Amino acid sequence: MKYAAIMSLLAVLLLCLCVLPVAAVLQEVTVKGTIAGMSQDKNTLTLANPLQYGCAYPASGDPVCSYTAMNATSLTGSVPSASAFTLFKDGDTVVATSIGGAGGEWITIAKLYNDLPSGEYVTDLVGEPSSIPTPLVGNYALDLFTTPDCNTCFGTTCTAATSTVNVLSEGNRVMVETLAPRQALFFNERNDASSVSVTFVNGEAISETCAGGERGMTGPQPISVYIVTVVPPIGFTGQPVETPTALPTIPTTVPATKAGSLPLAVIGAVGLGAALLAIRRQ
Repeated sequence: MKYAAIMSLLAVLLLCLCVLPVAAVLQEVTVKGTIAGMSQDKNTLTLANPLQYGCAYPASGDPVCSYTAMNATSLTGSVPSASAFTLFKDGDTVVATSIGGAGGEWITIAKLYNDLPSGEYVTDLVGEPSSIPTPLVGNYALDLFTTPDCNTCFGTTCTAATSTVNVLSEGNRVMVETLAPRQALFFNERNDASSVSVTFVNGEAISETCAGGERGMTGPQPISVYIVTVVPPIGFTGQPVETPTALPTIPTTVPATKAGSLPLAVIGAVGLGAALLAIRRQ
C-alpha cells in the first residue's frame, strides 16, 4: 500500500515536470566559409571549410569573439530567398547563420568585402540582418523593427504587417521608411558614390504587443527576410567610427524565460529525488 502511494506521488511529480514551460528559442549558429555549390532545384547552398563564430566572456573587459574550425568539412542548408542565387556565386566568402543547429536551414547569408586592412565588411545580404555579427561596408548600419499583423499570430510570433527600416550612416540616422512586404528603399545621399538598398521580403514579429499576447511567453524567435545591397564609397578604407550616443531603441525579439518556471522546476526535481529515495528504502 505504501509502495503504491509512493508510485502515485512519483507519477504526479513527473507530470508536473513535463508540463513546465520550456524556453524554446531556437539555436542560431553562425559560420564563415566559401560557397562551394548552389542548387536552385533543391533551393540549397553549400559552404566549404566552415569556421564557427563564438565569443568568450572574461570576468572583466569586453567579450572576445572569433571564428574557430569545425569538425565538418562542409555545411549545406536551404536559402532564405531565391535572390541568393543571383547575389552570390561559387567562391564567394560569406558569413551565414542557420537555425536549429549547423546547416540545414540558412536564415541569413552575407557576402564579405574583406580586402581591407581594418577588417571584414558585408556588401550583400539575404535573410535576417540581426543574426550577422559583421558590420556593413561603408560605415553603414541598419536598425529594423517589424510590426505584427495581430490576426495571424501563433504562440510567440505573428506574420509581420510592415517593417520599419532605419538607415544609419557613420552613426547618424539618415533615412527611416516603413515597408510592406516586397517594398524597398534606396539611399545614396552621401555624395561619395556609396548607396544602400533594402527590400523587406517578408517576416515575423513578436506577438506580445497584440491584444491577448502574453508578455514573456517562451517560444521561437521571430525571423524576417531582407535583401540588402551596399555599394561602398570610393576609396573606402573601413576606418572605425564611434558608437552613436542617440540611436533608435529597438525592442528585443528574443523572448525571456517565463517568470516562475525555474523555481517550479527546482521544486519538482527535489520532490522527484525524495520519492526515488523513499522507494530505495522500501
